[in-house]
Amino acid sequence: MSGVWVFRNGVVRLVENPGAESLDGNRQGSNTRRKVLVHTPSNEVITSYAVLERNLLSLGWERYYDDPDLLQFHKRSTVHLISLPKDFNKFKSMHMYDIVVKNRNVFEVRDM
Repeated sequence: MSGVWVFRNGVVRLVENPGAESLDGNRQGSNTRRKVLVHTPSNEVITSYAVLERNLLSLGWERYYDDPDLLQFHKRSTVHLISLPKDFNKFKSMHMYDIVVKNRNVFEVRDM
């Protein structure tokens, strides 16, 4: 594993290609690969929050409406909470991996 560990807003994460991503999480280079979230049972790429919500609801996740700035989902049988930015354009790979970890064998992150 190579890269740079970045600490921002109380979260530590590994930036694998520090030249391609600035410290604020924005992509800089045109040669960077975009990540996509894929629903593996249907091999469907998640292209909107409507598609994601449909898949999460079918897995037993419930939508929370407490915070107007976030899309939040909770699963009653767990302590897990998925928090996503309201704007799908701000949906980053860290959000995708959060969904993958909390829904093993149902979603995966792929390079586009």
